Amino acid sequence: MKYLALALLVCALLPLSNAFCMGKPMKLGMTHCQDGVDNTWHAVGSKWRNSACMDCTCEACCSAYSTPTNFPPDCVSVFDPVACKYTVHKKDDPTVHCPVFGSVGK
Repeated sequence: MKYLALALLVCALLPLSNAFCMGKPMKLGMTHCQDGVDNTWHAVGSKWRNSACMDCTCEACCSAYSTPTNFPPDCVSVFDPVACKYTVHKKDDPTVHCPVFGSVGK
């Protein structure tokens, strides 16, 4: 029974954390890799966030945010490229935040 509950929980949370990832080829013996967006070099084993809001390693880059898709119709989503996140607020009052019921990766 507890495995069924765990499976249901995972299925319920999966759509809320759907991140987009891109794998990158690694060559044997390499010590550094180049970020394809910012053209910066990073040591193998390090982690960084690039200017496209992607969290990267030398093996892959994944979106650092998810895009809200299901929220009340009187609300709007606005992306903050500095914080790498969306905020959802009332269309007529940006100080009132709205609930988000679903999101997808970039």
